[in-house]
Amino acid sequence: MTREADACWLAALPTAFTFSQARELGTPVRSLYALRDAGLIEPVGRGLYSRADAELADLSLLAAAIRAPRATLCLRSALVRHGLIDDIPLTYDLALPGGSRLPTLQEPISWHKFAPETFDLGRQALPLAKDISIGIYTAERCLVDAFRLRRLEGPELGNEALRRWLTQRGSQPVRLLELAAHFPKAATPLRHSLEVLL
Repeated sequence: MTREADACWLAALPTAFTFSQARELGTPVRSLYALRDAGLIEPVGRGLYSRADAELADLSLLAAAIRAPRATLCLRSALVRHGLIDDIPLTYDLALPGGSRLPTLQEPISWHKFAPETFDLGRQALPLAKDISIGIYTAERCLVDAFRLRRLEGPELGNEALRRWLTQRGSQPVRLLELAAHFPKAATPLRHSLEVLL
């Protein structure tokens, strides 16, 4: 292999990747090591690499997105991203559909399993790098989940986030209640809180 061939392999690699993904793209092991030794790719986690020229977002989320493509930022972590609470969570809350295998990561992640039939409701993409994104639930879905899981998260989380959400431009309580109808445990307490706050 030559430097030109290694440069071609580098061009074919995504911003961040696992060793296995690089091999699936046909990159020879020798070329991967040559790219690493030349400083063109660098390890950023256990079995996770990135191109040296890449601008990476949070490495913990990046590792999760690569190892579990369906991972979705949820609960406190997503509420913070939407500006609905002021917490600084110690771990990232990530959801996977029920029945999914949880990846083994060293990153500070709290995994949650959500019902497969409602998993995609309110799910969007959050870009992490040029060609990599992770799922994130919309503000409305996060509110529904905060009320649905209030026995775990505490009732004040949902109420605080709802109060802030109502002051945001474009908040539509009707759409929120339509989404909540898919989650029976959330619909009634959410409706009661809306009645008090509106």
